[in-house]
Order: sequence, then C-alpha cells, then structure tokens
Amino acid sequence: MNQIGKSVDAPEPAPVRVIGCGMIAREILAVSEQLGLTNIDLKCLPAMWHHYPDKIAPGVDAAINSARAEGFEQIFVAYADCGTGGHLDMVCDKHGVERIAGPHCFSFYMGNQTFEEEGDDLLTSFFMTDFLARHFETFLVKPLGMDRHPELREMYFGNYTRMIYIAQTEDEQLTENARQAAEFLGLEFEKRLTGYGDLSNALADIPQQS
Repeated sequence: MNQIGKSVDAPEPAPVRVIGCGMIAREILAVSEQLGLTNIDLKCLPAMWHHYPDKIAPGVDAAINSARAEGFEQIFVAYADCGTGGHLDMVCDKHGVERIAGPHCFSFYMGNQTFEEEGDDLLTSFFMTDFLARHFETFLVKPLGMDRHPELREMYFGNYTRMIYIAQTEDEQLTENARQAAEFLGLEFEKRLTGYGDLSNALADIPQQS
C-alpha cells in the first residue's frame, strides 16, 4: 500500500527471450497464454534440426549471442538435450542460461520422471506428438524418402513395435492422423493424453530466473 491507501501495481516482469525448437513453438505459445506470461519473446530455430541434432548446439549458441546483442538479460532455452550428446549443456553453461530438463521433448511431454520410470518398456516405442501428427508426411515420410522407397520403412522402423501418441491436446483429427501414421509404419497404436507435461513447469519458472 502507498501513503494514500492505494495499492501499487507490481512491476512488469523483465522480457525473456525464449529460444525454442520449432517443433514445440505452438505449445510454448499455448502454455505462455495459459500461464499469462506476457513477457515471453519467442525465437524458434528450424524444426527440421530434429533430423540434424549436430546443428542444435551451435545454432543455440548463435541465437544466445544475438539475444544478448539485442539487450535481453534473461534467456531460456526451450530444448531438451535432443540428441546433442551434452553439447547443448556446454553451450548453456557457457552463457549461464537454463534449458528444459530431459533428454528430448517426448520425455518432458510425458513427464521426465514418468519417462525414466518406464525405462526399458519404451525402448521399442516410436513417439508421435501433436506436431508430428500434423506434419507426418512433410516432416518424416518425405524427408526420409519413404514416399519414394517404401522399403525404407523397415530400415528406419523395423526395431519398433508400437507408436505412442503423446497428445498435447484432445483433437480427433490429430488422433486419426496419428493412427494412420502408425498403420503406415506397421506399428501398434497407443494414445496417451499427456498435455504439455514438464514444459508447463519449465516455462512457469522463467519469470523468476535472473
């Protein structure tokens, strides 16, 4: 309260540059809206880097340097390790920024603890997300050449036995897309409505980060 008995408005939180994977851009924006995070400035790197994880760490390094040059003091990396073999952590440590915990987005969507507890039971599972259900043809089938060479399905997916669709939203069309993708790959289909998992907690902590 101030001297004349009126509450003083809380200061606006400092702007935060979130450097995220394009595969989870929609989800970052959805969670930010749910949590009322008006200070998020999202910069997405190419979703296709999912296929080229060696590009992620240097790409994030460059994006952090750009954010610093733009004046952002708070930066958060919206990637898990994502196949970088610890190189992304080295970049984050160098710049003193945090990233989403976990080995990949499939883990933090399920909840990292749940993913770890299920362990070996998931070894032969291929994971589908809302993003992949939307873009299965353009993001997986065509880039991997399976539209031209169907025999590649066995090469890429022969060691999998089921597809687990970890759904961020309840959407009948996406569920049907995921079901058809499982059929195309010759995998059993399972759906789990996980929501945004640990992504929500990670983003909720951003305004308190220094």
